[in-house]
Amino acid sequence: EVQLVESGGGLVQAGGSLTLSCAASGFSLDDKSIGWFRQAPGKERESVACLSTSTDGTPYYSDPAEGRFTLSSDGAKNTVSLQMNSLKPEDTAVYYCAAAKICGAFYSDFVPVDYWGQGVQVTVSS
Repeated sequence: EVQLVESGGGLVQAGGSLTLSCAASGFSLDDKSIGWFRQAPGKERESVACLSTSTDGTPYYSDPAEGRFTLSSDGAKNTVSLQMNSLKPEDTAVYYCAAAKICGAFYSDFVPVDYWGQGVQVTVSS
């Protein structure tokens, strides 16, 4: 069964750090682009970061994540991690791990996301 299982969410104070992990099963990350979306209550889902392990593995970041978040993959463990530093209250959201054929799925509704994680809550207090 194909699964993306997230872990590492929780409550942190503004300025703190948190690391999210996403473990993939049922497929190899070598065949996918993988990253994170997030959705805050009352807001549209937005992209956070993505990397393509089948190419050069270079991560791409949305503007809110640039300079603060780091996406990395571990092929041996078939996992990806999102290290989030300098967290802000506006980072509060449910974070979803997602996999697709290409990272374009994180930036265009016309490129499908293949797999979704169940979501993990991240809450940043002021």
